[in-house]
Amino acid sequence: MSLIKTAADITAMREAGRLAADVLKFIEPHIRVGISTLELDRLAHAYMTEVQGVIPAPLNYHGFPKSICTSVNHVVCHGIPTEKKLLKQGDIINVDITVIKDGYHGDTSKMFLVGDCSVLARRLCKVAQECLYLGIAQVRPGAHLGDIGHAIQTHAEAQRFSVVRDYCGHGIGLGFHEEPQVLHYGRPGTGMELQPGMIFTIEPMINAGSYHTRLLADDWTVVTRDHQLSAQWEHMLLVTESGVEVLTPRTEEDFSFLENAA
Repeated sequence: MSLIKTAADITAMREAGRLAADVLKFIEPHIRVGISTLELDRLAHAYMTEVQGVIPAPLNYHGFPKSICTSVNHVVCHGIPTEKKLLKQGDIINVDITVIKDGYHGDTSKMFLVGDCSVLARRLCKVAQECLYLGIAQVRPGAHLGDIGHAIQTHAEAQRFSVVRDYCGHGIGLGFHEEPQVLHYGRPGTGMELQPGMIFTIEPMINAGSYHTRLLADDWTVVTRDHQLSAQWEHMLLVTESGVEVLTPRTEEDFSFLENAA
């Protein structure tokens, strides 16, 4: 699919993004001590298929066995929901949602804190969200992908955290993963120049320790090599004629800072 989306594509993806964000709103009250990540998957699957009438994009995608990704504590991304993984007091969890509506993908994720979390866990989740917002603030026609990565990397490292190198954001549309790749580190003024009509995700994975990761034997679950905590937030963005539109906004978010983005 072309890097530049048509008006019809954008309209469809705006709806897919809205629905993906709605799943996160639905699942939030269910995230509590004692629930299994498999039960979260079951609830989200039923909501997507029976209430929204959408297809859960992860299910059977290159063999992925579930409808959502649930990444707890030191799991960086692509955590597989299981009956054995019960949420505990102090856990942090990323829930990653991708829906398919009329062929188009909507992709977003959010961190949730389970009960009373440590100062480190709370700070990591906050900084990871700030990294996402700083990346979004760079998006406008004429900017470069490297500007996004530089803003994220600079903030994370200033807070003594690290940015995962092995996984990145991506173009999206009729395909789940399209060009371009959106790195969360880099140098300003480098990489592809952004143009109106491009749609991609920014989804920085920020680690409390080293940025090195390890892929588990299931060929999906990615963990921090040093077992330190990891946090990730994700939005799907449209490059507009004058800046950026967040296609997966949630009601608790305030994007007024984008009006004054440089």
